[in-house]
Amino acid sequence: MLIDIRDASKSYGRWPALEHVSLHVAAGEFVVISGPSGAGKTTLLRLIWMGDMPDSGVVQVAGYRSDMMKPGHLSRLRRRIGVVFQDFRLLPDRTVFDNVALPLVVSGSSGRAVRKRVFSLLAMMGLSHRRDSFPHQLAGGEQQRVAIARAMVAYPEILLADEPTGNLDPDATAGIISQLMDINRGGTAVVMATHDPRRIPPGSARFLFLDGGRLTDSTDWSDLEGER
Repeated sequence: MLIDIRDASKSYGRWPALEHVSLHVAAGEFVVISGPSGAGKTTLLRLIWMGDMPDSGVVQVAGYRSDMMKPGHLSRLRRRIGVVFQDFRLLPDRTVFDNVALPLVVSGSSGRAVRKRVFSLLAMMGLSHRRDSFPHQLAGGEQQRVAIARAMVAYPEILLADEPTGNLDPDATAGIISQLMDINRGGTAVVMATHDPRRIPPGSARFLFLDGGRLTDSTDWSDLEGER
């Protein structure tokens, strides 16, 4: 398993965010996690990229265990994970090209390798004509595609998407979901948290439901009726 979470619990003060959660994600799988606001979706994703550690239980991702992390392991793990957020988190004073290139530049990749990879991703995202634009010049859907390109630039094995369509209109939402499905078909495991799971075609992903800090399978669309 690429992601193997066993009996993990996490609290913030007196508030239990997750209780005895287990999640197993295979390489190349697409998993959709739905649930109401405050259900713990963001906390679960944070455990996967080890932005937080569990209070109990074990999180194992790409061979790294939360209870056996050593200095330097966290940075190595995060190079294997791309993360996309609802609010894009683009650098406002950098161009589209520079935002996407940043992870490779920080890692010391050569200029030629950076240009080749960034140009390829911008073409895949339909953003080649926007490479010299700044984030404030882009529509919301374009900004999210830039954020996805940045998350994918270092060839991650896992892409985590935390409400990636929460701020977008229906047309932009459809485009982002299509991009995520294309990325998954390319072999990257995708774990997506969303309040609107019906945007993802049935049969294209494994659906789970998180509520009150507990995770369950959602094999019946009626389980998600309240999430429309």
